[in-house]
Amino acid sequence: MKKILLLSLLTMIVMAFGQEKMELISGNFQALKDQTEVNVELQFENVLFMKENITEAQYLENRKKQVLENPKRGADAWKKWIGEWEKYKKEDYVDHFAKGLNKSYKNISFKKDSSAKYTLLVETKWLFPGWHGGLVVMEAQISGTIKLVETGKPSVVLAEVALNKFDKFIQSKEEVMEYERIATVYESTGRYLAKEIKKTLK
Repeated sequence: MKKILLLSLLTMIVMAFGQEKMELISGNFQALKDQTEVNVELQFENVLFMKENITEAQYLENRKKQVLENPKRGADAWKKWIGEWEKYKKEDYVDHFAKGLNKSYKNISFKKDSSAKYTLLVETKWLFPGWHGGLVVMEAQISGTIKLVETGKPSVVLAEVALNKFDKFIQSKEEVMEYERIATVYESTGRYLAKEIKKTLK
């Protein structure tokens, strides 16, 4: 009996933990019931980083210093790193979010630059890039909001989801560099959100 009670308690804790990381705070996704396509967008302005809540400029300055001071890397390595960082911000993060959505829910096609009636808008507020230590990986974490809005009218919010240091694990080969781990957490966010949308629209 004690084992059953303990198992039930652990299950409740895990469920509560998951709800805290991704929580529907207003509205619902019923507007998507008859939709076949949904636009996706990602905002990446004024994002804070790390536990210290530093700006992106500060974060990049710290990374630049680390790369340039590493005798095995240097100026060429930094040029490549910052180029990838900018590319991931502009293209790959939103692509990974859409990939995660499409992976978990096949009835709707989620894609960027779509003229669909509705848009899922990711507003990134905070990121922890995690770290890679060979066989051990610390997953990236994300905080912010995801809003279901009318395309072209972001003030019309039909649903809002809060992300609180969301870091649900998914298997990915893209784990070595910071921008790869961040891309993975966007994909994971998409997967878990799509599961919730799927439940809502049953």
